Amino acid sequence: MNFGWALAVMTGVFLAYKTGAHLNPSVTLGLWAAGKDLAPGIPASLTNILVYIAAQFAGAFVGAVLAWLAYKQFYDDPDVDPAAKLGTFSTSPGIRSYGWNFLSEVIATWVLLMWILVSGFTNVATLDINSGHISGSLIGPLGIFFLLVGIGTTLGGPTGWSLNAARDFAPRVAHAILPIKHKGGSDWSYAWVAAFGPLAGAFAAALTYRIFWTWI
Repeated sequence: MNFGWALAVMTGVFLAYKTGAHLNPSVTLGLWAAGKDLAPGIPASLTNILVYIAAQFAGAFVGAVLAWLAYKQFYDDPDVDPAAKLGTFSTSPGIRSYGWNFLSEVIATWVLLMWILVSGFTNVATLDINSGHISGSLIGPLGIFFLLVGIGTTLGGPTGWSLNAARDFAPRVAHAILPIKHKGGSDWSYAWVAAFGPLAGAFAAALTYRIFWTWI
């Protein structure tokens, strides 16, 4: 699961690199809170932020619907546990304890945002042929792949690692409205943890960056 998820995010980063590869409201709001542009030449204005976040939720919803269509026969199987069906749309904790689950999401998202804020490795490298100067990072979006595999492996156990309000909330909406047979409930009582935990982690990372890295 960790490798598949990381590969999917890496692909999205490759495809959307010109816009700063924002697949996650935590990244968008974290960069804004840290005083950074959304991408080179794209300021973190209110309009841009709203457009980015709307696109993130829309993309997550469409992706969930496409996944449902690809696996529809499995979703229609009455022998499949409803919790397992929901688990392919949204996250759920290994041990339900909202405070600790929230903290787990904060810590994991803090790691993600700190790496993005400090490294800049999500940028695709460009080479000036005349001067030979390289800007950006040669590792490019591949760095995100390794980072997410690491986060999922080490910090993902307690909650299934949302890291992304759009990635959890929009597919949860899709689960609620799609005609999935024997699907059970969408566990809305947990949805706030998966949405607001990552946002809190993003703001914590932005504060850390402003306090420490702006001095360097």
